Amino acid sequence: MINSQMISLESTVGQVEGNIVSDMGGEKVMLSISNGKYYNLGEIGGVIWDAIEKPLTLRELIDNLLNEYQVDREICEQQVLSFLEMLLKEEIILIRS
Repeated sequence: MINSQMISLESTVGQVEGNIVSDMGGEKVMLSISNGKYYNLGEIGGVIWDAIEKPLTLRELIDNLLNEYQVDREICEQQVLSFLEMLLKEEIILIRS
């Protein structure tokens, strides 16, 4: 279960504007204009990035991924939370409680 103080299942997740994103060989790569860094989001990270183009709750994001992929809910929650915390630390997503 998710136990992060910054992000909960009811938190709303959305993209920060001002990033240049491209597909390269099935993976998403991104340049953050605000910090000048490049990121390889990977295949699933790219799916998550596309999903949060319009803000949604973490619960909705997890449910969407579980409908698309065969993965245990707890593992999915842990992996997505870890990924989102990295994006939050890099200030390329917004989290609203």
